[in-house]
Amino acid sequence: MTPFTENVISIIKNIPEGKVMTYGQIAALAGSPRAARQVVRILHSMSRKHRLPWHRVINAQGHIALRYDESYHEQLFALEGEGVEVGLNGRIDLEKYQYHPS
Repeated sequence: MTPFTENVISIIKNIPEGKVMTYGQIAALAGSPRAARQVVRILHSMSRKHRLPWHRVINAQGHIALRYDESYHEQLFALEGEGVEVGLNGRIDLEKYQYHPS
């Protein structure tokens, strides 16, 4: 596993309940600001194995990035279950819910 992948996994594991981070934000914190798509790949391939809270990762516009299907609803319900308000079209208020690790 690359250091970048290890960093991404660690960052995602540490997103607190009721908060979200963006793919690009995670990529930047992991050391590669232009690697948001790589974060998507890591989430897709390693969420189960590492028990990642994948539902806490959204796109830079504050939307659930998944298509409107079963996975979309799974993410929506998981976020709402943690107290995150999800608006129309899967929109989440980043000012209110975005996590900024110190």
